[in-house]
Amino acid sequence: MDPVVFLFALLQGLIQYPLPVGDGLDEETHWLMEARAKYLERERLRLEQEVEQLSQKKMQHLQLLAVAVLLALVLVLRIIGWKSSLRREENEEENHGANEEEVGNVAGNEDDNDGNDVVNGAALAENNNDVANVAQEEDEPFDDGDGQAIMERIQWPVQDLQKGCEWTTDLMDNYAIYFGHVLSDSFYPVLHRAIGVGSAFEGWSPREQDVVYRVLIPMTPPRGHSFHLELDGAGQRHVRNFRVRVQLECTCTGQQQGENMLCFLHHPEEELRRNQDPSLLDTLCTDSYLDVHKTARWFRQLVKAIWPALPQSHNWHLTLLPSTRSCQFKVTNGEESFRIEMLFGVRRCDSAIFVSSQPREAYTLSTIWPESYAVAEVEYFKYIARQAPPDSLHLKCLQFFARLVLGYTFSTYTMKTIVMHLLSFKPTSSWRRGHLRERLTDIRDSLHICLRRKCLEHFIVGNREFPQDINLPPDVQSRRRYNLFHHMAEQPTAHTQAMQEYRVLHKTFKRIALGEDD
Repeated sequence: MDPVVFLFALLQGLIQYPLPVGDGLDEETHWLMEARAKYLERERLRLEQEVEQLSQKKMQHLQLLAVAVLLALVLVLRIIGWKSSLRREENEEENHGANEEEVGNVAGNEDDNDGNDVVNGAALAENNNDVANVAQEEDEPFDDGDGQAIMERIQWPVQDLQKGCEWTTDLMDNYAIYFGHVLSDSFYPVLHRAIGVGSAFEGWSPREQDVVYRVLIPMTPPRGHSFHLELDGAGQRHVRNFRVRVQLECTCTGQQQGENMLCFLHHPEEELRRNQDPSLLDTLCTDSYLDVHKTARWFRQLVKAIWPALPQSHNWHLTLLPSTRSCQFKVTNGEESFRIEMLFGVRRCDSAIFVSSQPREAYTLSTIWPESYAVAEVEYFKYIARQAPPDSLHLKCLQFFARLVLGYTFSTYTMKTIVMHLLSFKPTSSWRRGHLRERLTDIRDSLHICLRRKCLEHFIVGNREFPQDINLPPDVQSRRRYNLFHHMAEQPTAHTQAMQEYRVLHKTFKRIALGEDD
């Protein structure tokens, strides 16, 4: 109990209940008692005022405390409501399909409408505004210390890709020499100098171990034969597959005339069978179409047979690996090892686009040759390298995300496509170490934008802004855009899973790249 209140109560009791006195008091005593009573009355009034003031102060404090608690509750409720609204909007985006703009973007991938830029606006290369809102252009250089801190925080792979690419190129050049000698008088496909493709030859790799050095061997028809690419209409509408029809050509006259060569069209079959090797139709074809599986088996036998004649065979050991649509092998010398995959393909229209043996689906018919953009993509990275400063980190950014998404739904090709889109409109000078944080954030946010829209457009197909220095067939650039995320637009569960994995990836990115913990 408050001491002031207790004193006031005691004093009030004394005043109301005075001690009894005798009747025989004198006048002076009565006067003193009255004076004492007046004094006590004044003290009572004063104490009542103090108690009243104290109560008022306490009431004011309580009122202020109540107001503060009320404001805090209002703020908490507003925060909870805001978060609930965000979750509701996100769930609506995940579970209730595309909005009008997304429907237009999907329709743009299905309808042939002369490449309308509005319909194709979901592509990062043609819709820079959304990404630019997240990734603003830098007018002034950033603090290089931030980039240095990120570089030190990330554990970059230590493999020497350049050394591996150079070793593989030397090996392929030696193989090309012997291919020319061995096949010069045969009716097998003519094999040309290998072209390095894939992540290693582009300058990045998602894995520190088991890097695959992939090359593409261009093939042209042998004497007396011609190749005709036929578009296969039975495949998925999002990709293009071809068949390579092999046709016999007359060699009786003209440039096709060769020494000791009989014309497959005009010489009797018995004479051809007795005096000449079988045609390509009889060795590597199925129903007049070049067979990938047969070609791969022939190729493996050829690589194994030529290996002992190569200078590399003196110090290296070759081990063939199982493969039905390519020739894969591993070479080791006791200290180092390289894993190499040799694909083969037919060039389209003297361009950077091939139909190749590399499949896109888990099962591909042996006579199907998917359209490949691997050569055009490696040429694009060379094009960027010629423009970028020596300390550009665009390949480091790609390598970081390629390793980050391992184990997630997102493929390394998805991250590669996003980086290529960003490289097409972000100046090469803005990929230095001082901008590393911003560029990594750009890639992450671009992935989020594409996931929300369920649309990531292929970088080459339908890209009219593709560098003119890299030759593409006209139909590749004029074709409607190919959506790499089409499965998310068609399957809501796939989109929901991708969004859930992105949230986990986002936290991992903040912890590793930015050094932030939730």
